[in-house]
Amino acid sequence: MNYFFQGLTIGLAYVAPIGAQNLFVIETALQQSKKRSLITAFIVIFFDITLALACFFGIGSLMDKFQILKMIILLVGSVFLIYLGSKLIISKINTNEKVDTNVSITKIIGTSCIVTWFNPQALIDGTILFGAFRATLSPSNLTSFILGSSSASFIWFLGISLIIGTFKNIFNDKILRVVNIICGSIIVLYGIKLMYSFIVQVI
Repeated sequence: MNYFFQGLTIGLAYVAPIGAQNLFVIETALQQSKKRSLITAFIVIFFDITLALACFFGIGSLMDKFQILKMIILLVGSVFLIYLGSKLIISKINTNEKVDTNVSITKIIGTSCIVTWFNPQALIDGTILFGAFRATLSPSNLTSFILGSSSASFIWFLGISLIIGTFKNIFNDKILRVVNIICGSIIVLYGIKLMYSFIVQVI
């Protein structure tokens, strides 16, 4: 049980910082129906757990070995994040307007995958974080640790989705607009950071 809680706390520390994943879940909870936002949360959880497992078993070393893989992830990730953030910044908010709650599952899966996987820094940081703990665990304790870190994803993303989805009616157009601009700006900055890393790699 000790290793389960160790995995849980490390998992929470890994997912808690505000990044593209969290912002995507927050925006979906604000704009979509509760059902849609929960579906999104579960899809993000799936990709987050697969990323954590990949980090746990050392995908960062693959990127160090195959530079082209890192370059592709940097380019695709940066372009997508800049596009996603810009779209949020310029979007107009009207709470009286009907929002399309039938966003295709394919689109949700695609966006969830990109905001989770196409961030080399997250892959490298995750590999260092989980890899360091893996080195201290015996084979018999691995399962408990992994279950703990996976539980963190469920607790965090479902918690965000449910809390924001429940209280989103207190947000008026002006507040939602500010939230969009802040979230969009942060996402664009993430994208620019990745693009800068890509350019540095090319040069």
